[in-house]
Amino acid sequence: MDSIIVQGGGAVSGEIPISGAKNAALTLMPAALLTDQPVTFTNVPRLSDIKTTNELLASLGTEVVVEDDGQKITLTTPEITNQVAHYDIVRKMRASILVLGPMVARDGVAAVSLPGGCAIGARPVDIHLRGLEALGVELDLRDGYVHAKAPNGLTGATYELPFASVGATENLLMAATLTKGTTVLKNVAREPEIVDLADLLRAMGANITGDGSTVMTIEGVDKLHGATHAVVADRIELGTYMMAPLIAGGSVELLGGKRRLLESFCQKLEEAGASITETERGLMVARNGARIQAVDVTTEPYPGFPTDLQAQMMALLCTAEGTSVLNETIFENRFMHAPELVRMGADIEVSGGTATVTGVDKLRGAPVMATDLRASVSLILAGLASTGETRVARVYHLDRGYERVVSKFRAIGANIERIKE
Repeated sequence: MDSIIVQGGGAVSGEIPISGAKNAALTLMPAALLTDQPVTFTNVPRLSDIKTTNELLASLGTEVVVEDDGQKITLTTPEITNQVAHYDIVRKMRASILVLGPMVARDGVAAVSLPGGCAIGARPVDIHLRGLEALGVELDLRDGYVHAKAPNGLTGATYELPFASVGATENLLMAATLTKGTTVLKNVAREPEIVDLADLLRAMGANITGDGSTVMTIEGVDKLHGATHAVVADRIELGTYMMAPLIAGGSVELLGGKRRLLESFCQKLEEAGASITETERGLMVARNGARIQAVDVTTEPYPGFPTDLQAQMMALLCTAEGTSVLNETIFENRFMHAPELVRMGADIEVSGGTATVTGVDKLRGAPVMATDLRASVSLILAGLASTGETRVARVYHLDRGYERVVSKFRAIGANIERIKE
């Protein structure tokens, strides 16, 4: 099993190109099941989750062609030859549930295993299922699978999500494109990845309005066609690398980064003492002064502070001046990185969904273990700010969400390597 070793203590400088968004690509790719024509994606991140999605779609009848060293993928599904998304593939990542809506919308039948993924909370699929029921889908949960059928097709309806679930919004949006009549989805998520999905679906012939707001309207069409689409920049990768010069010192330019993707996050970093400047090529980030200042953070659905940047923010605040309070409101188990940071000398107290972080002068390198995707990279960031060596074990999580993470950190001067043990 691989580990990553970080030798801390040095400032960073240089530039990092931001990859296409993992969370967008994993949503966009199942949309290819909605048509029998080719759908081509460019700016695809080269990640293990992308390979898993290719494997899943291929098992359903999709022809997968990978080009440009993995950054271009064409998906063609002349017909869905297998209506069952099996546990052996679906267990690897929760995004697999997103094939359910497209499959039942196109063919009127589907069976999808209940999904797996990072252990950061229950993340139930109930909202997906209730929304599909509103569109006329008959559901039966048995033997660990969701069995769905709509022999007469889907019918447009009005459905209000009990909370703004990103995955449910995506699943229902895809399903609604092939309904009879009009679907109105209320209290939907507004993330840039959902706008990106709506852009793809419109390019395929869907009639969608309201994406980026809390209410979307979808006029169903009989058929969708192929399209070519560039995956939007990964705002979570962007936010992660923005923290490198803040925790280690120095300045870094993030190529392709857009402030509009992370406005609330940028405001919080500036409150803590960051300098963020938009350039012709992206964003330039540096630290104002010798030390970051403590700030309070509450995770919220977009456009609020992203839960996927909470672990990285905690690592940053471990060496801030003063005491910070982080409230995690999205996932109940997302402070599993805190004990690992404490091993490195951090002063953190966790009570339920609240973590209190009192900054220390310096962290100390230590052997630590990654518990999930974002925790993995938070420990690398903490290693940059530590004296001595930090050894991060179980880094296979990183391969699910960060493309070539070691080479990107090395490009800005970090002393980091990946080893096999």
